[in-house]
Amino acid sequence: MKIILASDHAGLELRKALVDLLQEKGHAFQDVGPTTSDSVDYPDFARTVARAVAAGEFTHGVLVCGTGIGMSIAANKYRGVRAALCSTEFEARMAREHNDANVLCLGQRVIGPGVAKGILEAFLATAFAGGKHARRVQMIRDAESESQR
Repeated sequence: MKIILASDHAGLELRKALVDLLQEKGHAFQDVGPTTSDSVDYPDFARTVARAVAAGEFTHGVLVCGTGIGMSIAANKYRGVRAALCSTEFEARMAREHNDANVLCLGQRVIGPGVAKGILEAFLATAFAGGKHARRVQMIRDAESESQR
C-alpha cells in the first residue's frame, strides 16, 4: 500500500495529523503539500493526487480541504479515480468495500483529527468486496469512457 496526500490551506492542519498517523503506523506515503497556510487552489492539489492514483503510482490518495466537497468533485473528474467524501468510519468502509474508492476526501471544518484518523484507518483497512460490486464499479468505468466521447 502506497498513499499520496494533499490538501489546500483549509485542510493543512488535518492533513498534518493524518501524516503523523501514517508515520506512526509505518505506511509508505508521500505528502505533496502545501507546506504553508497561504491560500492555494484546491483543484491543483486534487489533480496531483488524482493523476498519481489513476496512473497506478499510488494505491490510495487522501485529499483534505475545508469541507472535502471541492476536493471530491475535482478528483472525480479524472478517469480511474473514485473519490469518496467521508465523515464517518462506516462511510469509509462502505466506500472501499462497495465502491472500491481509491481516494478519501475529508473536511477539516467538518470533522476533528481524532475522527479523521479513525476514518483513514477504516479506509485503509477495508478491502473491496468484489462480486456484485465489481459489476457496478465496471459500470462506473464504462460511464467514464462514455463521457469522453
